[in-house]
Amino acid sequence: MVKRAYFLKNQTMTTKSNTSSFSRRKFISTGAAASAGIMGAPAILNAQNKGDRLRVAFIGVGGINKRHLNDTADHNDICAAYCDVDSNRWDNIPSTIARLEKEEKPELAKHWKSAKGYQDYREMFDKEADNFDAVVVGTPDHSHYPATVLAMNAGKHVFTQKPLTHTVWEARQLAEATDKYQLATQMGNQGHANEGNRTIAAFVQGGHLGDIKEIHCFTNRPVWPQGTEFHQGESPIPEGFDWENWLGPAPKRPFTAEPENKRGGPYHPFNWRGILDFGGGALADMACHTMDSIFMSLDPGFPTHVEAINVDTLTDDAFPKGSTLKWTFGPKGDRPGFEVYWYDGTDNEYIDKDGKKRRHPRLEELAEGEELRSSGNIYVGTKNKLLVSGDYGDSSKIIPAEAYREFAMTLKEKTGDHRPARVYEPSIGHHTEWREAAMGNYAYDYPGSNFKYAGPFTETIQLGNICLHHPGEKLAWDGPNLRFSNNEEANKLITKSYREGWDFKLDK
Repeated sequence: MVKRAYFLKNQTMTTKSNTSSFSRRKFISTGAAASAGIMGAPAILNAQNKGDRLRVAFIGVGGINKRHLNDTADHNDICAAYCDVDSNRWDNIPSTIARLEKEEKPELAKHWKSAKGYQDYREMFDKEADNFDAVVVGTPDHSHYPATVLAMNAGKHVFTQKPLTHTVWEARQLAEATDKYQLATQMGNQGHANEGNRTIAAFVQGGHLGDIKEIHCFTNRPVWPQGTEFHQGESPIPEGFDWENWLGPAPKRPFTAEPENKRGGPYHPFNWRGILDFGGGALADMACHTMDSIFMSLDPGFPTHVEAINVDTLTDDAFPKGSTLKWTFGPKGDRPGFEVYWYDGTDNEYIDKDGKKRRHPRLEELAEGEELRSSGNIYVGTKNKLLVSGDYGDSSKIIPAEAYREFAMTLKEKTGDHRPARVYEPSIGHHTEWREAAMGNYAYDYPGSNFKYAGPFTETIQLGNICLHHPGEKLAWDGPNLRFSNNEEANKLITKSYREGWDFKLDK
């Protein structure tokens, strides 16, 4: 039987709430913000929109959110307000309006033209909360959680980019809040909706690989500086750029434009990914894609242990140049336990002493002569191995090649099709899943990467970033109690401190 892709329960309509007025002064005055905001019930569409348009507020309008501006316009939905700390990026709004006018959608373009821009999303919530139903968060990682908290406390449906959160604690908070708030949520790992991940699940759940023993994940990231120190003086803040709001919850530091490379300085607009205070390094950036099929096909639960087998140059300021990590998952039901390995940077691909490009020896051994792309997975089962090329699962085959040909021939003889039987329905589209749930056409937890799924997934990924600080140690994870049972120093990295005015908490 083909599964519903998103374990749909009841296709219930959302109910309207009284949207409370959000005062920035109120948030800041609470200090720890124990009572920051009033949780609203799920928002529904404003009556003037006649139930056919979602009113969206954007936090970030550059980078990945340019894609979501287009997604919103494609659905004939409205940009009701927007925020970006860099006002130079506000040009993406007029360019979308010009597109709508070119497509002869003057009424929709008129709605977009009325949207007001902000550099502080706290102010946007304070002044505009009654004017939008949903929020799309596309900021650097360290601001994902505070922005998402404000959205959920305001009763807004929320789409938050990957990685969902910056810490393990934040991920647990959002996962636990999903059912209580009953809002449409989605993490921005768009590959979750791809057919490739469904094919991998069919291989795994159909028993075509046997019992899974190991999964090896590899990426070409980082493609930004890591393994270095970034505290190198102070530079003038660019015009139109609000550095204080860009820092948000992170510790205060001076802005600098040095060192500079083709993607700009160390902070804005891209290289923040390699800095501990702001990003999640290669792992958090890409594992939300590359490891997604593992969670989709195996539902692993909490890992029992996590360890850093190798760490190449972790500094006080930045993630390492490369790493090899390992998670151990115990048995669950009839499924035996298995191990997951991760290779990034210099531990995935390097130039040897003879100037030749090499891969990690274990990856080359498992590939059995098959070409290894810069990123992907190798599933190792008791029957067969599966080579997955790319980050989104879109190309997978049993290895070696002879075994794959035999598998495909046998399957076609039995079923008339050389492909494994589908176990998940096709997706209607990653953004569309969220949009339809926010519209009330499907249940709030219909989106495939809703926070009940994305929270535990992100938590597991961020455990890997903690073990980078304890190389060679096998950290025992007590998932139900959100702590390591054998390392108190590692426990200090489960959460972090927040600057005053940004320490928001979900209502309980």
